[in-house]
Amino acid sequence: MNDEILATVSASAPRRWLGVGMMGTLGVLLLYIALAVPPQSFSWQAFLLVMGVGSLWLADATRRATERVVELRHDGLSDSTGAVIAPLDQIASIDRGTFAMKPSNGFVIRLSEKRPRAWQPGLWWAIGSRVGIGGVTPGSQTKAMAQILEMLLAERQSGQDDQTS
Repeated sequence: MNDEILATVSASAPRRWLGVGMMGTLGVLLLYIALAVPPQSFSWQAFLLVMGVGSLWLADATRRATERVVELRHDGLSDSTGAVIAPLDQIASIDRGTFAMKPSNGFVIRLSEKRPRAWQPGLWWAIGSRVGIGGVTPGSQTKAMAQILEMLLAERQSGQDDQTS
């Protein structure tokens, strides 16, 4: 029963390539400016070079990360490589409000315990006891996943209430 996938979130191809393309284009433009039209100050040229290389690195990291899929199972969230994102028993709440600090088209999970920092650009991130799911993902997939996750949390809560009474 724990192997059943309840919901998945994956990057849509147009959003994925638009995000990777924009970061790559920014990197190429910054490198071009730094080398073809170098500024008078070496520190500005070094800044442009570092930012250009950083943008190209981020474009590649986003390309690799968005090949993955976030999967919701009865035991929690994981990605298609098997990495555990958030075990269900550690999820305290879900925030998908308009003003929540969350990824684009996504939601934030608050965990009962802190977890190591992790980041898959465009797909999910984790800082402290917060995990953000979303980015270049379709809002319909993340909304459905958040709703199913809320139902699982409500079932868990009702099960705990039944045991205490």
